[in-house]
Amino acid sequence: MEEPLAEITLRKYEKPYQLEKREIVKKICLSLGLLQPGDSRDIIVDILLALLDSRSSKTTLESDKIKEKVIEIRKKANLEIRGVADSNIRRQLKRLRDIMLIEKTVDGYRISDFENLTKIFTEKIENFYLPSIIERVKEYLNMLEKQ
Repeated sequence: MEEPLAEITLRKYEKPYQLEKREIVKKICLSLGLLQPGDSRDIIVDILLALLDSRSSKTTLESDKIKEKVIEIRKKANLEIRGVADSNIRRQLKRLRDIMLIEKTVDGYRISDFENLTKIFTEKIENFYLPSIIERVKEYLNMLEKQ
């Protein structure tokens, strides 16, 4: 099996109107390919929400604290408490790290540099990650054209 060096899925949805914060975060996760359309296993939304909430106080969170916050968020939203196994929390944190929205420090996890998500997206995904993927696709296209 061939493993990609980098991978990103981008989706375009309708313009955001009158949405609750959790719904906005869910659309972001869907738009960035972190969540599949129609997927009921949306624990990654609550993980990102927990990290966004801790950003305002510039607090890093260890995975067990993230799990606690996720359970609180899901209870408040009257959602089933599923997908909160430690292994799943760590897997979802890795996915958020892989697209550079969050980072792991010695103290725990945080939104990258406690920065604004728009700035993170622009600097790390739009200006860095995406161009490297596009360039590699072009290399394969050019190689094909030479054959």
